[in-house]
Amino acid sequence: MKKSALLFLLAVLGIATSSAQATYNLQQLKDSALQNNLAMRSARHDLEAARLQRKEAYTKYFPQVSATALWFNADKGMAKMDMNPSEIIPPEMGAMLAQTFPPEALAALANPVSMTMMKNGTIGSLTAVQPVYAGGQIVNGNKLAKVGEEASMLQMQLKEDEVEKNTEEYFWQIAALQEKANTIAAAQALLGDIRKDVEVAIKAGVALRNDLLQVQLRQNDMASQQLKLQNGISLVRMLLSQYCGLRDTAFTIAYDADATIPLAVRKDHRQALAATTEYQLLGKQVEAAGLQQKMAVGKNMPSVAVGAGYNYHNLMETDRTFAMLFATVSIPISDWWGGSKAIKRSKIETQKAQEQLDDNAQLLLIRMQNAWNGVEEAYQQLTLAKQSIAQAEENLRLNRDFYKAGTSKMTDLLEAQLLMQQARDRHTEAFTQYQLKLMEYRLAVGQ
Repeated sequence: MKKSALLFLLAVLGIATSSAQATYNLQQLKDSALQNNLAMRSARHDLEAARLQRKEAYTKYFPQVSATALWFNADKGMAKMDMNPSEIIPPEMGAMLAQTFPPEALAALANPVSMTMMKNGTIGSLTAVQPVYAGGQIVNGNKLAKVGEEASMLQMQLKEDEVEKNTEEYFWQIAALQEKANTIAAAQALLGDIRKDVEVAIKAGVALRNDLLQVQLRQNDMASQQLKLQNGISLVRMLLSQYCGLRDTAFTIAYDADATIPLAVRKDHRQALAATTEYQLLGKQVEAAGLQQKMAVGKNMPSVAVGAGYNYHNLMETDRTFAMLFATVSIPISDWWGGSKAIKRSKIETQKAQEQLDDNAQLLLIRMQNAWNGVEEAYQQLTLAKQSIAQAEENLRLNRDFYKAGTSKMTDLLEAQLLMQQARDRHTEAFTQYQLKLMEYRLAVGQ
């Protein structure tokens, strides 16, 4: 019995735990999106590739070591020599040989002799070449790889900004829908109270049944709106869950809808320009274009290298090994015909990158000003929305009192209730819009 009771208790606790909803605030969702979003994973892969490319460029400073091996077996010798001994033997030696060798041997010396070499063999070498001067291509190539890595870091920062922006938009979209759902819940509670008052008044004979029907119709409309809002919340929550890499969609968000938010402090836009990721990325494009121009010049400069090698061969039927030191100088001569055009083209690309930087800097300043205008407008709308709520509450209170006193119609009371609901909805929209405008301004000024 004790075991059964324990198992039952554990099952109940498990159900309670699984049914509990996780609650996330905005920063937690942003952190999850930055960690799990597919776009961020792709940006991290690009950054790692840029780092590997920089490390690859660094290896060009070191000697290039290579090994070569060759074995061959030809159908005949690659080197052939015909030799006539009688032509190379001096007369004095010929007289001595005539006294020593028999006539048959002397006759053989008069016939030509054919010799072949290198019919088969093996060759092997191990060399190391150290570049001494390459027209600055190695130095500038390493600088260009470093600029590429820095540009990838800036690209990842842009992607982080985009992911945070999208996460915040989803977050405040859910918040707006939830606040509207809360407003409808409050309206339903109010209509429930009004319905009770109408039912009492009908029984007392001081109200018409038509008033009750109007209240019931408004309640049905509220229930329909509530259902649509819940479906909307569920859908956006699923999108946010997928975007942030969450495992479930049964979560809630935490925020303070009643917090007093002061107007953001405006930054000096020209000073903030250099801190923006977009401006820094444009600067890297100019820097990269300048380095590519230097590399185009370097390709048409002389290159100098020194090296050492160890070699082996048995071409003469004997194993031979030897070491050597060497130096090479390579001067491109005919390449200057097309190389000069490549240099001019790279200068044009550098000028284009600089002009693009100057033009986009103005566009970034315009974006900052536009974002600030949006913040100011959203703040004013939020202030007006707060005032509208206070006015709508007072209007609803007066119409309810008038209806109870019999000096107002049900249509006037329901109209006041609708105005109250609309005022709260406008406040919700103004609050979330202000949050989004603040976010856009922070991104525009590089915060």
